[in-house]
This record gives sequence, structure tokens and C-alpha cells, in this order.
Amino acid sequence: MKQNDARQPSTIVIEPLTVRISTAVQLTGISRSRLYELIQSGELETVKVGRSTLIPYKSLKALTGT
Repeated sequence: MKQNDARQPSTIVIEPLTVRISTAVQLTGISRSRLYELIQSGELETVKVGRSTLIPYKSLKALTGT
């Protein structure tokens, strides 16, 4: 029997619900101070959990257009 080489294995991509500011800096290449400006202006959503400021991943994707 011949195997079907045209079929690609399915890949599951798991995106985080939120990321910390430091991770958002690494993912986007935007500086920490610019991220805080975007948060202050309301262009970037945040969620506070205790003392941690988290950014919803969907908000980062919307900001970068991806």
C-alpha cells in the first residue's frame, strides 16, 4: 500500500488568554513605555489580577492587526 504524502498532520495552536507586560514587549517589539501609553489611552485592554497587570492576547492581536 502506498502512503498519502499530500496529507499534512493537523497542528493544534493554543493561544494564551492573557500575557504579562514583559511578554507583550517580547511578542510585539513595542517598548514597555509605549505599551503603557497605549494602555493609558485605552487602545490596549488590560485585566488586573491582584497586583499583576495582564493584557488579553486578543487585544494584542487586534493592535498588531494579526
